[in-house]
Amino acid sequence: MTTNTDALAAELRELLGDKAVTVELRAREKASVDGAYLSPILMAQLPLGLADLVAFPTSAEQIAEVIGAAVRHHVPITPRGKGTGNYGQGIPMRGGLVLDMSKARGVIEVGDGFITVEAGTPMVMIEQAANAAGQQILMYPSTAQSSIGGFLSGGSGGTGSIKHGSNHTGFVTALDVVHAVPDAQLIHVEGEAAEPYVHTYGTLGIIARATLQLEPLQNWRGLYASFDTFEGALSVIREIGDLEPTPRLVSADLPVLANALPDDAAIPKDRASLRAILDESTVEAATALIFGAGGRIEDVREGPQASMKISMLSYNHPIEWLQKSDPGKYFHVEVAGHALVERIDEVHAVYTGGMLHIEAQHGRPIGMLAGIYESPEQVYAGFAALDAIGVGSHNPHHWEVDHEVERTRRLARDTDPEGLLNPGKLPAEGAEAVAGAGKVT
Repeated sequence: MTTNTDALAAELRELLGDKAVTVELRAREKASVDGAYLSPILMAQLPLGLADLVAFPTSAEQIAEVIGAAVRHHVPITPRGKGTGNYGQGIPMRGGLVLDMSKARGVIEVGDGFITVEAGTPMVMIEQAANAAGQQILMYPSTAQSSIGGFLSGGSGGTGSIKHGSNHTGFVTALDVVHAVPDAQLIHVEGEAAEPYVHTYGTLGIIARATLQLEPLQNWRGLYASFDTFEGALSVIREIGDLEPTPRLVSADLPVLANALPDDAAIPKDRASLRAILDESTVEAATALIFGAGGRIEDVREGPQASMKISMLSYNHPIEWLQKSDPGKYFHVEVAGHALVERIDEVHAVYTGGMLHIEAQHGRPIGMLAGIYESPEQVYAGFAALDAIGVGSHNPHHWEVDHEVERTRRLARDTDPEGLLNPGKLPAEGAEAVAGAGKVT
């Protein structure tokens, strides 16, 4: 620790109490890792940084006090929720303070069409509070135990995105944020003024409290189906996604990927799996589509837990299960476009051992394309091949902000003049683009 961090630790103990500040090595190590193991490219670079101290504020107001103190001592600040991010965005690359906000949790207010919560509140808790008021949140990430601050800062979508798109458009109605200035305080922003703080990893300002839009609660059903072949599942995934009312989620996997998922009688081995969260009124229509494509219904389940379980088998999660079944073998890239259905053999051929996890999505299907890992160059070379067959792609194997970068840099000159907020995550002016960083379109 430097003199600066020693002095900051002393001040934070005065602000928060001795138990809410730690310089213990084990705690600092725990606060300095996330799910970057999902990327073999990033795994080869670990460890990427180690916190000098960790603080655990319990409210939005305390978050502001901690940030102000860190700025006065010129100590870098890395915000952290539940640490479930997959690509190093929450790792303190320049040491300093890890601001762990997981204890700043609680539902402040549920009203007609909105809910206000502290930044550390788990998404599942927010959904439960909304449901108790006869409402639901527009979307939540597949890791439903993650915090709202983490989802807004580092996530982009999830269960519900099939209808509502990404979390930076219309999901948030207001935020209380904190800038990196010596007299830091909560700053309330609403509507379009809140959007720049979403999906920019805390580099513009740290989200301390959020107000989210709600909609009327629907009666959801969790449907499980299987097919002899993946092509059978592909043939109906867009049609099921287009049902009205819009499903909350529709996912499908090849038999190899399905075999890697947790054991469940509704996901039979050696068969392609399709799982969906459907409005009760559309189950019959979805069943007809599945039967018409030669599939079979394995189960239809009721209740919020059934929906949550299907959510946690979507997006990155099948890739994580695949990697657990065969450690060190696989990587993935993010892909999108109708060619995922219409040119699936060519998609699979881009990478050795190619396997697509697919999601019905807003306007076009998206997915995670897994392959057998050889080198970073092999991963990056695949983007041109995907583009040639009409597949949009995105390289997830990096920790830098790649959403509205110029806008974030411009605004951060005022909100973070010393560059203390999550340093290393906002590309410097004139820096080269991340290698192979295609863009999902």
